[in-house]
Amino acid sequence: MKLYTKIINSIKEDIANGVYQPGEKIPAEPELMQKYGVGRSTIREAIKTLAISGILKVKQGSGTTVTSNYQELNMEQRLQRADFKDVNAVRKLLEEEIIRLATANRTEIQLTEITQCLERRKTAILAENPEECANADIDFHMAIAFASGNKVLAELYYGFTVILRNFFAAREPKGISQFAMNHHLHEQLLEALKSQQEAAGIATLRKILDQNQ
Repeated sequence: MKLYTKIINSIKEDIANGVYQPGEKIPAEPELMQKYGVGRSTIREAIKTLAISGILKVKQGSGTTVTSNYQELNMEQRLQRADFKDVNAVRKLLEEEIIRLATANRTEIQLTEITQCLERRKTAILAENPEECANADIDFHMAIAFASGNKVLAELYYGFTVILRNFFAAREPKGISQFAMNHHLHEQLLEALKSQQEAAGIATLRKILDQNQ
């Protein structure tokens, strides 16, 4: 997972926990840098993405505030209440577009990151560690989302990771059989990205999602 994505998650958690109240300003960049232990560019990227999502409002010269109706805009909370079949259907639309863009726009550096996530997934399967397997699986798909080159699309997909974690936990609290059964499909998806085969990538993605029904 990208560093600024982790900061996005941390800021969202702080808002949810009341550290930053709707309608109020969040701390200035230096304080945020110190609190979250990251550089200025990471903070700015996180704030920019949160502003695009409608969670923060940036005003030049007057600071950054939490959107007053944040609770209405919190997609993660709405997804948690949604039917998984509906979520999976929308996820399919998002991921197909992500694959289409990623096969054209991915860089070698991004391919390396995607590959590393898949290797972590395999290691977790062999170690029979379902929690780490779920983390690696989500990081794999998030890395592909970032490789699409569309940050808004990647942020929308990030919202789905909340419900995915809950689904994985409910599906296999003690095992990793489903992860193991479709690992070869994830390898095929990676190969499609490497060879920039859009049709093959989308077809493989559909097989992966069909197994999540």
